[in-house]
Amino acid sequence: MAQKFLYIVQHYIPFPSSEYGGLWNIIAEDDNECFDIIIAEDNDNFYKQYYTDLRENIINAQIFALDENVESGVIESFTT
Repeated sequence: MAQKFLYIVQHYIPFPSSEYGGLWNIIAEDDNECFDIIIAEDNDNFYKQYYTDLRENIINAQIFALDENVESGVIESFTT
């Protein structure tokens, strides 16, 4: 199993475009998998509209290497 990382991603869409967004704690192998996991949770395709901003926020996220091999996925999220 590949090295995994804990991503803490903040993604808020500022007013007037929106006042929505959230905070995700994601375990993923890399930025691309982190993005894919967030989009998979996006049933309304809301975050796909802000593709560039979401990618940038993932790049700027706090990222921590994990000691153990764990499965990828959402650990916790808070979105509005």
